Amino acid sequence: MDYTTLRAAARRRWNRRHSGKLRIAVQVAHCSQAVGAAQVAATLRDAVERHSLNAEVVETGCDGACFLAPRLSIAAAATAARPALSADAVWLSRVTLLRAEAIVETLATTRMPPSDPGPDRFFSAQTRRITERFGHVDPADVDDYIVRGGYEGLCKALAMTPEQVIEQVLASGLQGRGGAYFPAAQKWRAARAHANVARYLVVNAEEGEPGIFKDRHIMEAEPHRLIEGAVIAAYAAGAERVFLYINAEADLSAARVARALEQAYALKVLGDDVLGSGVRVHAEIRRGAGGYVCGDETTLLNTVEGDRRVPRLRPPFPTDAGLWGKPTVINNVETLSNVPFVMTQGAAAFASVGLDNAKGTKLISLSGAVQRPGLAEAPIGTTLRHIIYEIGGGPLPGHTLTAIACGGPSSGVLPPSMLDTPLRPGQIHGSGVIMGAGGVIVVDERTRVIDVVRKQAWYNANESCGKCTPCREGTPKMAVALDRLASGQGKQADLDELRELAEVVGAASLCGLGQAAGGPINSWLQMFGEEMRGLAGVR
Repeated sequence: MDYTTLRAAARRRWNRRHSGKLRIAVQVAHCSQAVGAAQVAATLRDAVERHSLNAEVVETGCDGACFLAPRLSIAAAATAARPALSADAVWLSRVTLLRAEAIVETLATTRMPPSDPGPDRFFSAQTRRITERFGHVDPADVDDYIVRGGYEGLCKALAMTPEQVIEQVLASGLQGRGGAYFPAAQKWRAARAHANVARYLVVNAEEGEPGIFKDRHIMEAEPHRLIEGAVIAAYAAGAERVFLYINAEADLSAARVARALEQAYALKVLGDDVLGSGVRVHAEIRRGAGGYVCGDETTLLNTVEGDRRVPRLRPPFPTDAGLWGKPTVINNVETLSNVPFVMTQGAAAFASVGLDNAKGTKLISLSGAVQRPGLAEAPIGTTLRHIIYEIGGGPLPGHTLTAIACGGPSSGVLPPSMLDTPLRPGQIHGSGVIMGAGGVIVVDERTRVIDVVRKQAWYNANESCGKCTPCREGTPKMAVALDRLASGQGKQADLDELRELAEVVGAASLCGLGQAAGGPINSWLQMFGEEMRGLAGVR
């Protein structure tokens, strides 16, 4: 099916259901649920029905401005040819249940809701590609996705050969966004090279580490974007089965992806004859087995097969022998969500931002002691200063930035003197600090840096699967040594032990959890010497 036909049919269905109605979009996501967004949506629905308004209440995902949740927009009547976007809408933020009732009272009489200028700088300081429709598109309505340009990339891909799709994505420079930054299409090519054998695609949506919430935002805000990217990747790799491996606690993500899969099957985006192309792709959800270690590729494969959540030895690599010993591509949620942009806008457009060796944008999970925490999107190579001050608004009023925890518990901490460090693949500091999956946690003077490192160390110790001795025995020893230092009972011997353990555990562990567990400790030892020496009683 060509895209013109697909979109025209979606417009007709969209118009029958929505045209002429006032649209009230409430951002309900894992962040805003904590401050009552679902209750706000329910209150608005009841009030709309009570006042017999020609309006609909739509639950969207979060647009990234988590600091303003719960957040909603009210848009005038639209048609599928011009669905309501931010320019057509009145935005309201931090909506209480009482205010929700007042909004509907106002709509019922004057249709002039109170206005809110919105977090202009938070958005204007970003480069929004993946996130451009977040907060606008209805994740439960595939037609809403299509009339806004969704599935055009898949139609273009199906008009090409798999090899041409691979070449286009390779030319774009798209690398994985899970932390390793391996070229995405190289995995597709490697799996496709195994002819006359079943091949699989696994979507890694485990995302269990503290301070990282980008993949959940994608699945909650625009699940069809992920499905579109996954079907394109499966077509390119020759995979007929897709497994979406979603964190065991990400219930809202799983529910929205499950509904999107049902709609994709009904639309023939999935099935035995994808959009009339003769291509066969089936997809299903598998929930995570619980634990940070499940984000490791080979651990993930074990749990899909029903085995223990422990890593495998590599080689062989998954593209040679993955699920049930067959070639398997494993791509991260954010990685696949970039693919529709590459197919619709082209390789050059994707590569127009970023670094020479790392193209495109990166989703940043910004949290901690910062004025505007949330999900941001910026070109790879953007500095921490820009992320924290331009997008995030800087530290909270009256407080001073003292450290930045980057990349999650497998990375490390940086001092304020390194604010101009660009976020890029690989190490951003020689101590082992990495961009990782893109977490940035701002720390101010109310929290000691050692307490941040202790929490990371205990997290790694508790999440160790226990399969290999260095990680099983070494990670808790590091955490205990940090406890002694933090309590004022530390000595020089504890610092020596930490240095040795960080090196040994990193060199001898089987998977990435243990291999990177010494990162936070090494960065603290190297860059926070004054605090370190004071706690150890060393001048």
